[in-house]
Amino acid sequence: MTDPAKHAVLYRMVMPEHVCPWGLKARHLLRSKGFTVDDHWLETREANDAFKAEHGVKTTPQVFIDGVRVGGYEDLRRHLGLKAPDPQAKTYGPVLAVFAVTALMALAVSHAAFGSALTFRALEWFIGLSMMALAMLKLQNLETFSTMFLNYDLLAKRWIPYGKVYPFAELGAGALMVAGVLTWLSAPVALFIGGVGAISVFKAVYLDKRELKCACVGGSGNVPLGFLSLTENLMMIAMAVWMGVMALQHG
Repeated sequence: MTDPAKHAVLYRMVMPEHVCPWGLKARHLLRSKGFTVDDHWLETREANDAFKAEHGVKTTPQVFIDGVRVGGYEDLRRHLGLKAPDPQAKTYGPVLAVFAVTALMALAVSHAAFGSALTFRALEWFIGLSMMALAMLKLQNLETFSTMFLNYDLLAKRWIPYGKVYPFAELGAGALMVAGVLTWLSAPVALFIGGVGAISVFKAVYLDKRELKCACVGGSGNVPLGFLSLTENLMMIAMAVWMGVMALQHG
């Protein structure tokens, strides 16, 4: 519910070819905090440029509260005591999101196949699906990933093409593990790339004490190289050993 005593004025771009998303977010935030909003549309590029020149600002939207300019969307969040997102901040969020989604997928498939979500096959699917999902993120921009990978991977530094081979090897091994076929191929591949990766991350993080971005979710993320980065490789190693043992027992 809006409070008449809380009044804000918002200037934002609303044009036929472009509606500023930050303006929409600013309006929503103000209303959710009980403000009545005097919503002014800047409907042409000329009007937007003239507004910025008049107020000496570089961007829109701009919010005014009690006649005082607060600023843009992130300034508004800070003004209201909320945390403003930092696009440069390091976060494990992308990796955790992948693991959460692939875990849910594995549980759902296990329930569909066996009538129970909690099975050993669900664990195998979780690791295989995680490998495939992480490979997909790397393949979205293979050039950027392979360049970023060179910062710490020991094999990629010695053989440059390995940076572009790695995501395909990870994807293929993961797919074969999910399907439960050609273990003689998938297990050694996963063991090899997981082993090299684990040694590389361990050396960079724990021995050399380097602070680097991990290329595990592709080249565009701000995931710090660390324990969760190591987890990707350890899961591949564990899965390779497990499936290799199972194959030998049933051979």
